[in-house]
Amino acid sequence: MSDADPSHDEAYSALERLYDDPEERIAALRDVRQSEQDVAGQETVFKALGNEDRIRVLSALRESECCGCELQIVLDAPQSTVATHLRKLREAGLVKSRKRGKWSYYRIADTAVFDLLDLAQAVQGDD
Repeated sequence: MSDADPSHDEAYSALERLYDDPEERIAALRDVRQSEQDVAGQETVFKALGNEDRIRVLSALRESECCGCELQIVLDAPQSTVATHLRKLREAGLVKSRKRGKWSYYRIADTAVFDLLDLAQAVQGDD
């Protein structure tokens, strides 16, 4: 295990008490550890979902594609605020956009985001 980290030594001691072959268990745990890249991607998505205005944008887009000006109405916010939220949602891969003349239209990139939102609602409960 680690030579410098006492918490690793403590964990190793606990594994020695729990398993006949703690090294095998350590190897198995390391095999299931997610890559930094995967975790970073998930973190980006959850950070994007961690804002009430962005959830409202996604809810509006559940029904149909919207122009940026329509989303200003949904959020009751200025264009700059809406643009910031949309940028975060695009960076997370949750929203796509297209230009038509001087207007930008936004749509959901993958409807799986609605599964996440519905799951959050279910976990929250209707109490």
